[in-house]
Parts: sequence; structure tokens; C-alpha cells
Amino acid sequence: MVNLNVEPKILFSEEQIKTRVKELAHDISKDYARKNPLILATLTGSVFFATDLMRNLEFPIELDFIKASSYGSSDVSSGVVSLQYMPLIPLIGRHVLIIEDIIDTGATLDKLVTVLGTDKKNLPASLAVVCLLDKPSRRKVDFVPDYVGFSIPDTFVVGYGLDYNNRYRNLPDIRYFE
Repeated sequence: MVNLNVEPKILFSEEQIKTRVKELAHDISKDYARKNPLILATLTGSVFFATDLMRNLEFPIELDFIKASSYGSSDVSSGVVSLQYMPLIPLIGRHVLIIEDIIDTGATLDKLVTVLGTDKKNLPASLAVVCLLDKPSRRKVDFVPDYVGFSIPDTFVVGYGLDYNNRYRNLPDIRYFE
């Protein structure tokens, strides 16, 4: 359980995040040049990361959103994935890049990739995942993201879009609770 009476400590500074986002954008730009990718930003946590990443991409993009959750108001994944909002732009034949804030158990992204990657009426040409934070030690399904900003230990983090009960999203850095 998160102790809200304790100030969270900085895990990654604003400068470290900016530097890593630019590096990720450079790698993605090389891989997706001339592919006209559709970016699917996951709501709500990835919005800060997705915005900064897209500003640094070196090609035109199209943007849509997707919303899935397994947390609710807890600091631990419930394991039950809820798909709450699906993209409006057709995916068929498109190169799709899902932008996620954090991958923990992997259940949410595994379900998203399965649902989007097996829809015969809307099958994308390719589907890849970029995440800002990856917690591989918490993985409960066999899921490996294509691009990772930072791998982190099993700790609860907030800031730069990540929240606890909708608090702390506006922090410019990523912090953790001890």
C-alpha cells in the first residue's frame, strides 16, 4: 500500500526522461521511416510520454487513443483487464505503435496486442509497443515490449503522467515511494 504521508523520492529526473525520450524517438524514427505509422496512445497515463515522444519523431504520424486498465484505484494490478476505449481510426494494413506508460504484469498489453493483432476485419500490418517504464520482475505473462525507456525494480512510481488515484500525474519527474 502506498503511504501518502511520505514524500516520494526521485527515481528519474526531468532531464533523464527528456534524454531517454529523445533516444527512443531516434530509434523509432529509424525503424518507422516511410511506414506512415498510426500511434495509439494508451489513456490516461501515457499522455505525457506520448506527447514528448511524438514531438521528437522524425516522420509524420497519425494519432488515436486506446484505454485499458487493470488497476482501478489500487496500487496493485487486479489482473482483470478492462478494455474501455478502442481506436476509431481503422488499423487494417497499418503499422501500429502502441505507446504505454508502464508495463507491470504485462496482462494489459498482452490483451491489447492480442485483441488488436487478431482482429481479422482490422488486422494491422505490424504492431509494436513502446513503454516508458518496464517492470520485468512483476511479469505474469510472457510479454516483451519492443522499445523500453527504463527498466525499473518492483516499486510503485508516480509522476510524468503516472498516478496514484489521479494524484501526482503532473510531476515533471518520476518518483517512487519507499
